[in-house]
Amino acid sequence: MASPHQYHQADAPDDGDSDSDLDLELDLAELDPLAASSSSAASPPRRPSKEHRKRYHELGARIPLRNLRVGRLRSMRRTQETEEEDLRELIEDEDGGNRNSGGSLGLSGEDDAPLLPSHRTRPRRHQPAPSALSRFGSTLRLPGFMSSKPNTPGIQLGEGGEGESDAEEEHDPTTQRTISVGHLQTSRFPANAVSNAKYTPWSFLPRTLYNEFSFFINMYFLLVALSQIIPPLRIGYLSTYTFPLGFVITITLGKEALDDIARRRRDAEANSEGYMVLKFEENSVGNGLAPGKTSDKKRRLRKGKKSGGGRLSDLEDEEARLSSSKGVSTANYFEIIKPSRSLKVGDVVKLGKDQRVPADMVILKSYSHDSTLPTTAKIGVPDASPTLVDDDASGLLDLGENSPKSNTAATSGASGEAFIRTDQLDGETDWKLRLTSPLTQNLDVGEFTRLQVVAGKPDRKVNEFFGTLELQPKRQRQYDPHDQGTQSATSDQVQSAPLNIDNTVWANTVLASSCNVLAVVVYTGPQTRQALSTSPSRSKTGLLEYEINSLTKFLCIFTLSLSFILVALAGFRDINERKWYVSMMRFLILFSTIVPVGLRVNLDMGKSVYAWFIEHDQSIPGTVVRTSTIPEDLGRIEYLLSDKTGTLTQNEMEMKKIHVGTVSYANEAMDEVSTYVHQSFTAPAGETPTLVTPSSAYVAPLTSATRTRREIGSRVRDVVLALALCHNVTPTTEEENGETITTYQASSPDEIAIVRWTENVGLKLLQRDRESMTLQSCETGNVVVRVRILNVFPFTSEGKRMGIVVKFYHGPVSSPTDEDGEIWFYQKGADTVMTSIVAANDWLEEETSNMAREGLRTLVVGRKKMSAQTYQEFSTKHAQASLALHNRDNAVAEVVKEYLEHEVELLGVTGVEDKLQKDVKPSLELLRNAGIKIWMLTGDKVETARCVAVSSKLVARGQYVHTIAKMKRKDLAHDSLDFLRGKPDACLLIDGESLALMLTHFRSQFISIAVLLPAVVACRCSPTQKADVAILIREYTKKRVCCIGDGGNDVSMIQAADVGVGIVGKEGKQASLAADFSIEQFCYLTKLLVWHGRNSYKRSAKLSQFVIHRGLIISICQTVYSIASSFEPNALYRDWLLVGYSTVYTMMPVFSLVLDRDVDESVANLYPELYAELKTGRSLSYKSFFIWVLVSIYQGGMIQGLSQLLVGVHDDDMKISTKMVSVSFTVLVMNELIMVAMEVVTWHWIMIASIFGTAAIYFGSVPFLAAYFDLGYISSLAFWWKFCAIAIISLVPPYAGKILGRTLRPPSYRKVRGI
Repeated sequence: MASPHQYHQADAPDDGDSDSDLDLELDLAELDPLAASSSSAASPPRRPSKEHRKRYHELGARIPLRNLRVGRLRSMRRTQETEEEDLRELIEDEDGGNRNSGGSLGLSGEDDAPLLPSHRTRPRRHQPAPSALSRFGSTLRLPGFMSSKPNTPGIQLGEGGEGESDAEEEHDPTTQRTISVGHLQTSRFPANAVSNAKYTPWSFLPRTLYNEFSFFINMYFLLVALSQIIPPLRIGYLSTYTFPLGFVITITLGKEALDDIARRRRDAEANSEGYMVLKFEENSVGNGLAPGKTSDKKRRLRKGKKSGGGRLSDLEDEEARLSSSKGVSTANYFEIIKPSRSLKVGDVVKLGKDQRVPADMVILKSYSHDSTLPTTAKIGVPDASPTLVDDDASGLLDLGENSPKSNTAATSGASGEAFIRTDQLDGETDWKLRLTSPLTQNLDVGEFTRLQVVAGKPDRKVNEFFGTLELQPKRQRQYDPHDQGTQSATSDQVQSAPLNIDNTVWANTVLASSCNVLAVVVYTGPQTRQALSTSPSRSKTGLLEYEINSLTKFLCIFTLSLSFILVALAGFRDINERKWYVSMMRFLILFSTIVPVGLRVNLDMGKSVYAWFIEHDQSIPGTVVRTSTIPEDLGRIEYLLSDKTGTLTQNEMEMKKIHVGTVSYANEAMDEVSTYVHQSFTAPAGETPTLVTPSSAYVAPLTSATRTRREIGSRVRDVVLALALCHNVTPTTEEENGETITTYQASSPDEIAIVRWTENVGLKLLQRDRESMTLQSCETGNVVVRVRILNVFPFTSEGKRMGIVVKFYHGPVSSPTDEDGEIWFYQKGADTVMTSIVAANDWLEEETSNMAREGLRTLVVGRKKMSAQTYQEFSTKHAQASLALHNRDNAVAEVVKEYLEHEVELLGVTGVEDKLQKDVKPSLELLRNAGIKIWMLTGDKVETARCVAVSSKLVARGQYVHTIAKMKRKDLAHDSLDFLRGKPDACLLIDGESLALMLTHFRSQFISIAVLLPAVVACRCSPTQKADVAILIREYTKKRVCCIGDGGNDVSMIQAADVGVGIVGKEGKQASLAADFSIEQFCYLTKLLVWHGRNSYKRSAKLSQFVIHRGLIISICQTVYSIASSFEPNALYRDWLLVGYSTVYTMMPVFSLVLDRDVDESVANLYPELYAELKTGRSLSYKSFFIWVLVSIYQGGMIQGLSQLLVGVHDDDMKISTKMVSVSFTVLVMNELIMVAMEVVTWHWIMIASIFGTAAIYFGSVPFLAAYFDLGYISSLAFWWKFCAIAIISLVPPYAGKILGRTLRPPSYRKVRGI
């Protein structure tokens, strides 16, 4: 049997000084039983050691021996450095041998570890420079569990290429995955990148062109342009028809491209957020390098190690042996910063407080800030790493810390607990407690590479996860001649631990604890819970676009009909040797201006102007238009679906009110509470401070020694003390800017708000652990209350209450005792459950109702004193009930009810407010008056949602709220629907479970009733349910739906809406990045809809009608000319006149209508009912369209008809009369400019400049139009009187009709403006 001190084998090089070290040949079993037991783990022990009797060996027991050996060998160090180098090189270069140099190069001191297998000498596929071997080898090495033979010991080197080829295989997302922590994975997983882009470089052109030509107007003009390729159909220049279409498509595609590029830039910003990642380098022969290689850097580090002596085979063996019973860590590690997009499955990420989680992860370790991990690779033995000191058949781990610095990990966080905020994921305000697995919490970080996580396939269920954590056996690196091929049972044993939702942190949650967490990435990018709950981006098209599309279809039918009529009037005869159908096609092309191709250009440019107005509005700073194609829809919203947490509320709780039975305190009156607390917890001058208990006499000052004030003061003290003790809050201290700040951690923000309030009134929670709690007076700084925690009954959604049993310490502060201490049971909970628990009273129900009407979240507080004997009986029965195999929960509840939850003394009622976002109440009221039905969809609890609905005035005072919760039966659902059908003014409050039942079995009935209700609140909604509701409302009502949210859980809803609005939240920008419009506060939404939405819609409606009028009037002129010229399909205005009319001569005045507004902003806010009128779509309806068609027909007929009558159609040579063209075209252009002026409501200087500027441009260009005009005729008096006469006849009747209509039926905006 090998004795523990036999470092050298028979064939090892002789050491000349070995004889001089005989004094080190001590019996390790006597001096250091831990080292002895660990080194001989593979062979039967010579005799039982203390280690087998006492598992958790004291670390201090081995320090004297350690110091003895290190001190003895350090004196020899200077004289033996050269010898050490020679010996090291000899050992490294030796290929086979039976050498067992237990500490060489930081090698494991195990005696049962064999040498590396023979394939170690095989050349690597990629041979890098020696200095880079460490990094390169760590990235190419296969995980240990991938070893070809399970029983083959050693590290598999030189197989990197194979690992890379395996990683090329795409992982099948429908199967479970096995993840090797800290290694390259054998399968390829998606990148961890957020993408809100609608297009890829390859899909951009196909998708955008498809979207563009799905509009009838564009397809029509494409066919017209293509027709010019056919010679018989060609009219004028080809560019006359292709250029406008190309211009339209280029503008539209350019805008889409810019929008998508902007999205990609924002995504890149989110994806480049840096995270600390642990990079592992496996130790092979102790240095992470291939056998036979070493690096100068690591050699220097090794030389400089304090533990390194001159005798390599003795000292380093001993150091490795003593720092870890299994030798050095499996891997060294160092920290690197990776951008979020570069995180891969298997990466170990270090997260800190308030840091967003970048991917779905499993927590491995939680530790406080004091116990920071080493930030650089520790060569050989990590100085401050936890070590594995036992690995027997039981599979349990016993770990110790070698550094006093790391021992501070016993503070908050070392227990493996961490709180996270999930409001960005599921909308819930409560913090969630997450736990690490016991298998990894105390495991050395260097051993993480032995871990494997087996996880299920990617799933969208955010509250469910099942997996397994496996710790692989430590791989052996040495050959032990005394253990010929036999291995202990423990060396091959894989330790496993189950994983569930409590061990996970999902992407877009936020670490709330004041600790650091190490977590391994399990799901990335599109496979995270967040992404799977998010619907893909879709291209959104405004309602106005669809309305114009339908109008253009009518115009096309009108064009076809007109062409057919003209051919029919010609008797279907051949004209100029052209068949009648060719003539009809030519007429279609001539009348193509009826379908205005420039309409899309004008509208798209108008949208860009609206976006500029929105983004540069100083009253809504930070607003960003991410989708510039739908601003008009902001003026057509009928349903607003809002998230609660972070959207309507700030998710910041504040204690607003407390009622103690006879008196209520709120606002400034809280100062009186502070006075009572000060009197109660301050010792009289000259007396020794003693701990306060509930039975301590309340000492009131002589100035207020009335009986009533003493009673009130005593009640206030009791309720404040109860609130300061009855909770699950843990205080933590942090340093910010040199100041120590106390923060609180708890699963419920309500509890934190109450504990903060007790601190504000003078009683601070100083310390809390599992066993005790200490309270401090804020004024004196003295400890005033100390209790021992006997039992805690945590809050549950079913119980709706939490309780605590405490035993008070008493006596002087310097020497307190809990002998014969008072035992009290404190409880707080919802009024619905506490009413039956507290003693009879006459004020509880009234006060809770009053607070609920104010939107406050009420908690009823009570207490009960217990004798020691009663508590002992309770404790015994409670322990027995806790061991019951059947109906354990019911048994425990019965015991608690029997001994604790009856005749509880009622102390008071608290009212906590979930702070609303700025101006939420007036904003919701204004939107409701604007005719918008508001739904609140939240993932939070029913009670919380109800309180916020009331406090935000979403539910009016006195309005009946019909609640549907936990409904599982279809007949009950049917009854609820019948009730709502008969009460259409009620507010509906429904939870996710009941909503799922309704949508599954009563989809159409439910939505038909719900859309008629003034308000609907849906709680416990999953992200998918939110999106389903939005889609259902859209499909059923065909109305515009706006969704607003701030969290990642709102992205699906935002993308499913017609208009998605994202609020830039505290925890991230997921919602704002995916939204069409991004704002910074909820109150900005009112201006976005009521002002900018109104203007965008009204302006686009007027602009589109003018563009249609502009195209229709010139086509009517063409029709009149064709009739006068024997139905020949020849052009009246050719080439430049046709192009110039649509662009230079009319475009700017018509486009300047995007600056018009019918009311001022103050009027729009004062009369939100004006917004309700927009939903009817009267600004661009069939009625208004046909009015404009009639005006166009009248004006076109008058202009061309009178021109032909007054001037003539043809010249003497039967060619078209240039005099007639001069008159008709001039009147046509001026008619359009004057019509624009007639339609303007509010003048802008740009409008005036564009009208007069365009007129000047036109008359300035006339001298250059000699090919089309008779310039001599234009300068004559005959031209001008005919021009004026025709213009007056064409303009006066439409204007007179408009004035008459305004007088008989004035529009609403004229009524409110008083004009």
